[in-house]
Amino acid sequence: MYTQNLPIILASKSPRRQELLSLMDLDFKVVLKEVEESYPEGLNPAEIAVYIAEKKAGAFMADYKDSLVITADTIVAHDNEILGKPEDAQHALEMLTKLSGGRHEVYTGVSLTFADQVSSFYDVTEVYFRALSKKQIQYYIDHYNPYDKAGAYGVQDWIGMVAVEKIIGSYTNVMGLPTEKLYLALSTL
Repeated sequence: MYTQNLPIILASKSPRRQELLSLMDLDFKVVLKEVEESYPEGLNPAEIAVYIAEKKAGAFMADYKDSLVITADTIVAHDNEILGKPEDAQHALEMLTKLSGGRHEVYTGVSLTFADQVSSFYDVTEVYFRALSKKQIQYYIDHYNPYDKAGAYGVQDWIGMVAVEKIIGSYTNVMGLPTEKLYLALSTL
């Protein structure tokens, strides 16, 4: 159980991250700031996820020195290609077609910031999708919101219920926050 008396700020508009922190029985407040999510070339997927999480953390360091700030970034990697959030329905269709019938990895970088110190970590989960028809992919795009999700899908949505054959690693990491590793990091603060 997290026993520190520090106020917790979740710097994320992700309803999934908010839900996961609530399920961990953590008392937190959501504070948002726009942060450009670019990264230097040459980084591997784990480095990209941590780089962006730390970039987000940097936006909060000056204003929230008396709080513990949690930032995170999730990316999907398929055959060495980074799949971010889709720009439109066609882009979502292209991404989900790539993921159909194969394996990909989901990386989440997490940064914990207090005062001037940043502690970061990442988790990776392998996800195996069964083959989906174009009609099934289109159904998902039409009935769910793939636009705010890395790789154009949410594992907790319909597509996760019907397409994910197996995962190796943390399920909550695929949702956008590796709660097991986060809990351990909070316990050792």
